[in-house]
Amino acid sequence: MNMPFYVPPEQMMRDRADFAQKGIARGRSLVTIECADGIVLCAENPSRNLRKISEIYDRIAFAGVGKYNEYDQLRIAGIRAADLRGYTYSRDDVDAQTLANQYAQMMSQVFTHDVKPMEVEILVASVGATGADDRMFHIRYDGSVTDEDGFAALGGDAERIREALDGVDTSSMALSEALKLAVEALSGEEPLTADQLEVGFLDRGGEGRCYRRLDNDEIAELLQ
Repeated sequence: MNMPFYVPPEQMMRDRADFAQKGIARGRSLVTIECADGIVLCAENPSRNLRKISEIYDRIAFAGVGKYNEYDQLRIAGIRAADLRGYTYSRDDVDAQTLANQYAQMMSQVFTHDVKPMEVEILVASVGATGADDRMFHIRYDGSVTDEDGFAALGGDAERIREALDGVDTSSMALSEALKLAVEALSGEEPLTADQLEVGFLDRGGEGRCYRRLDNDEIAELLQ
């Protein structure tokens, strides 16, 4: 009887992490910025159908990078979890941190026990009445959670984007200023145009459902 090869757990985890990171790096990046008007979520995405950014619940948005079918499954799971909690208890009981913890448990389970890890990074953002009440949680492929403040960058160019935004105070910026900053950070050498972008916005002044998607005309107008 042939004995299976022994692989040290440390090596197995490193291999899984490398696999996930390579898959994520192949995709286009995404950035979110907190501003005076709310939270801007901006991604390089020329597709009009395969969305990276979407609404989860009243004041909560979702963003994902990496393998589309995997982060879309997570998006759907988050919507169902939020709807169930809001129906069972109260709409006010649905919060970003609870969703982020649920996502972290799911992704950690897959990373540890499944044949391959998820090739995704996701972000859960919620807008509050003031900037101090905003929440952004960045969940990585292994289930680790980071509480982001001011801005968050996901994807292969995340490090370059973080360097571009580090130290910039966005708390008093209007939507147009924050969007211009996000696009500049995403663009690199070649400036991105409205038809290459996907933009979602959590409106701080909104009541009930605060999320809206910006169309190409509105993006182009804000970038002028």
